[in-house]
Amino acid sequence: WMEKYEQLIEMGKELDALPDESRMDEHLIRGCQSRVWLLASKDENQSVRFHADSDAIITKGLVALMVRVLDGLPPKDIAESDLWFIEKIGLDKHLSPTRANGLHSMVQQMKRYGVAFQAQ
Repeated sequence: WMEKYEQLIEMGKELDALPDESRMDEHLIRGCQSRVWLLASKDENQSVRFHADSDAIITKGLVALMVRVLDGLPPKDIAESDLWFIEKIGLDKHLSPTRANGLHSMVQQMKRYGVAFQAQ
């Protein structure tokens, strides 16, 4: 599993850092032990674009993975997404309980954005 953690860390390094003005409490994901900021917007194609950052390297990798999977999808697809791969690769079983809870909170927040953008 060390290789998988290294992959997560590398994914996190690929995320563009959020500017300080975006690192506001209103963008923090509740339920994460580390600080994770998540912003979402709709582009001209009505797809959801996610921007995220974290102050912890593993957590940043986890949010980078979720951004990689869900970024650019239509709101309906995000709201209804079944992220079965999390269990398939065993990620949920290899995370500490606090990280697993944080990952769940990230996914739920991204789905909430999908629902909200569907209503627009």
